[in-house]
Amino acid sequence: MKQLLTTSILALGLGLSGLAQAETYKIDSEGMHAAVNFRIKHLGYSWLYGRFNTFNGQFEYDEANPETNSLEVTIDTNSVDSNHAERDKHLRGGDFLAAEEFPEAKFVSTSYEPGEEEGTGTLQGDFTLRGVTQPLSIDIRETGAGDDPWGGYRRGYEGSAVLTLADYGIDFDLGPEGKEVELMLSVEGVRQ
Repeated sequence: MKQLLTTSILALGLGLSGLAQAETYKIDSEGMHAAVNFRIKHLGYSWLYGRFNTFNGQFEYDEANPETNSLEVTIDTNSVDSNHAERDKHLRGGDFLAAEEFPEAKFVSTSYEPGEEEGTGTLQGDFTLRGVTQPLSIDIRETGAGDDPWGGYRRGYEGSAVLTLADYGIDFDLGPEGKEVELMLSVEGVRQ
């Protein structure tokens, strides 16, 4: 009886170990295999593009239970870069990011809904900017997954979201078409 019980426990343990589990991926921002970019209309005449040079985060991926997939990203607001030093100084200031008082912006997902097309979906979450937290929806698409040359495994996504500046206390007049900013994410994660 003791041997039968031991064999049953061992078999159960082996069976459970074969079940798919969530995988944690660290976003490869140090190797610059990820980007947090933005664009906004300037006076309705052109698009102003920029990026944040410093950020970090991770995501969870579970093929068997995709509704549990999640993402967390923290952005250093002082690292804003629009390729123009004076404008970047203005963006860091009180009219926009108030980076001295609020050095971080953060997105934390609260749910994931797989899309109809394979590799697509929508992350719902909370985005905090200037100390204000608002719900934000990010549409995502998987860009690829596989082994890397260094013995690791990587998975990549791109995503976009639109946020209204006034929702975060930003009311600087950039013209009637400059009230929303589009965030564009490109993340490559290394499985931990």
